[in-house]
Amino acid sequence: MNPERVNPARMNLPALLNSPRVRVGVPLAALAAFLLIAPASFDGYGISLLSKALALGVLAVSVSILAGYSGLPTMGQAAPFLVGAYTAGILGTHGHTIGVVQLLCGTLTAAGFAAATGLVAVRTRGVAFLMTTLALGELTVTAAGEWHSLTGGTDGMYGIPPLNPLPGMAALDSDRSVYWFVLASTAVIVAIVWWVLRSPVGKLLLACRDHEDRMRSAGHPVARYQWLAYVAAGALAGFGGVLMCSVNQYVSPDDGSFSNSALVLLAVVLGGATSPLGALLGAGLIVATNDWLAGPFPGHGPLLLGLMFIIAVYALPDGVAGIRFRMPKRRGEPA
Repeated sequence: MNPERVNPARMNLPALLNSPRVRVGVPLAALAAFLLIAPASFDGYGISLLSKALALGVLAVSVSILAGYSGLPTMGQAAPFLVGAYTAGILGTHGHTIGVVQLLCGTLTAAGFAAATGLVAVRTRGVAFLMTTLALGELTVTAAGEWHSLTGGTDGMYGIPPLNPLPGMAALDSDRSVYWFVLASTAVIVAIVWWVLRSPVGKLLLACRDHEDRMRSAGHPVARYQWLAYVAAGALAGFGGVLMCSVNQYVSPDDGSFSNSALVLLAVVLGGATSPLGALLGAGLIVATNDWLAGPFPGHGPLLLGLMFIIAVYALPDGVAGIRFRMPKRRGEPA
């Protein structure tokens, strides 16, 4: 028997496991099955945490667009998230409780906010972009805390009524009904984002990230592309803010704090910078570690998150989405 002969099955199995359909399809099917079964397996608190994880997952996907596709890692993405949440809260307290309307208005308001702040932010790169977005985020939180007549100040906005998903539908008055609304909204918006990023738009953003000078030389308006990506990411963050408002029925300046921006950036690192599905999984890991494990390990949430981050940096540099399957090599097989 020729020792250099390689078993075709051993060659094809890693290729099959690493194919995009398997690497995306299997985790997606597992995640979908889990999210569909979860309401029958968890109590109200667990379902509420799942809803919160989905809302933060949408925010993490928006960070993935900036950090992964546009090369603009941000520390202030919780700011448009807060704008969207307050938009939903203000509409709700004034009697506009239709969920679709709140999602549309929150998304557009956050997009307008990102369009204005993006004129300043996208002119910078690297650490300067990080510091600029951090400053914009902190200014937004401060403004929300000071504008008491509109936002309720540092006490937050409470007494927000439950949503009616569509005109004529009943109000979402239970954790389960809110969960299904959040899950359906998240599935729709993430599918749209995934479709857009798989189109030439995603390839254009990646080209601007990796070959900015070459793209400029070819006549592409790189700054305009990145500004549009910044606006789209802000709109998506606002969408997540509306979902978070529907879960908590409460909004406060803390929802836009630096810690939230840092947590979703950590979620993107854990899940994979260029994977919307990975960003969702990363957000789930963050919420599970920060909230669920806080029960058996009270007061140690930040420590557990720090350990998770260190392990992810060394063991999973490309995040969970970057895991590749490799068959162990036998003696005599080519390297």
